[in-house]
Amino acid sequence: MIERTLQKHLSRIAAHFPVVLVTGPRQVGKSTLLENFNPEKYEEVSLDDLNEREQAINDPALFLQNHQPPVLIDEVQYAPQLFGYIKLYVDKHKGENGLFLLTGSQKFSLMQGIRESLAGRVAVLDLLGFSENEIQGFPDKPPFLPDECWLLTAKRQKTPAKTVQDIFTDIWNGSFPRVINNKGQDRDIFYSSYLQTYIERDVKTAYNVSDILTFKNFVRAAAARTGQLLNMSDMAKDVGIDAKTAKTWLGVLEMSGLVYLLQPYSNNITNRIVKTPKIYFLDTGLCAYLTGWDGVKSMEAGAMNGALLETYVFAEILKSYWHNAKQPQIYFYRDKDRREIDFVIESDNTLYPIEVKKSVLPDKRAGKNFDVLKTFQKNVAAGVILSLKSEVFYLTENIVSVPVWAI
Repeated sequence: MIERTLQKHLSRIAAHFPVVLVTGPRQVGKSTLLENFNPEKYEEVSLDDLNEREQAINDPALFLQNHQPPVLIDEVQYAPQLFGYIKLYVDKHKGENGLFLLTGSQKFSLMQGIRESLAGRVAVLDLLGFSENEIQGFPDKPPFLPDECWLLTAKRQKTPAKTVQDIFTDIWNGSFPRVINNKGQDRDIFYSSYLQTYIERDVKTAYNVSDILTFKNFVRAAAARTGQLLNMSDMAKDVGIDAKTAKTWLGVLEMSGLVYLLQPYSNNITNRIVKTPKIYFLDTGLCAYLTGWDGVKSMEAGAMNGALLETYVFAEILKSYWHNAKQPQIYFYRDKDRREIDFVIESDNTLYPIEVKKSVLPDKRAGKNFDVLKTFQKNVAAGVILSLKSEVFYLTENIVSVPVWAI
């Protein structure tokens, strides 16, 4: 069984909060994570069970009487009526923590209920599919922040090298536990079934989207634009819907945990910064399936190879934070002169510029825009080129190449 990074944080967090909510897309292992956390202590109940769901909706007080804390409630978004009663129970048992473990895959309804009922009483944790560190057996690795200490450690460690084919096989398979545990077998069947289940359970039922065929086309259009600046009108035009519908449907994908809108870096010193976010799919396997690549080789040689590699890197950076129960301050940079930096991480008043390159021989020119960050009057760390070169290697005094699998 692959150990999850978030597992080690649960005891600490449950000891300080009466309610712990783990949210994320379907099938990323939320239930498994919590089922393996102190299983002797917690009763488990799933609202996928229609009988349990009906009682939770129609008689929340009786539901909690039948399932008294400490309790794990799976897919809690199906019964938002529970939140008010959970609040009453928590307030009645002040000082007691770890009473409720909750999972949910529809973030909008969950966060709505939390804001109204459980603010200050709940720790919200985000989970995605397996990270590369989890798959390789390094669940204790800290969040990715390429400061001097991290770079020195990475340079000394001999991380097993990966080929271009290895990386694009990882991108092709994605990170869903079922695909990883099956070593990529029946990948297409999984993603086909996943898409169908996601649309039937979440989109059609929870979000009242009636035009399912057009919505599927919209999801494919979003996947084809991963790693690009968001152009809502362009997406709407491609699918044949209006911009308002496109904005609503993009919100559905975002709240379902399938896409992430990365914001541009700005601290208001300059007005030349592009304000449009970039869109990233959070699982490259699903993204590759939606965009119709026939296999690893054609995908690696195709027009989307750079965007998919960048998407893979972004998801790995995000997982390194989310799975350590932290929220990253991560952005991208682009100005009206079209100077771009793929990612900028901010920490302790220091900016860490990062470029992603599909190259085993990265060039220092890949970091030519890093100096633009000095205009923000903050410390700027050595720039990192995440590449396919198999070792940590300084290209200049202030630009260093790091293997993408070292994140």
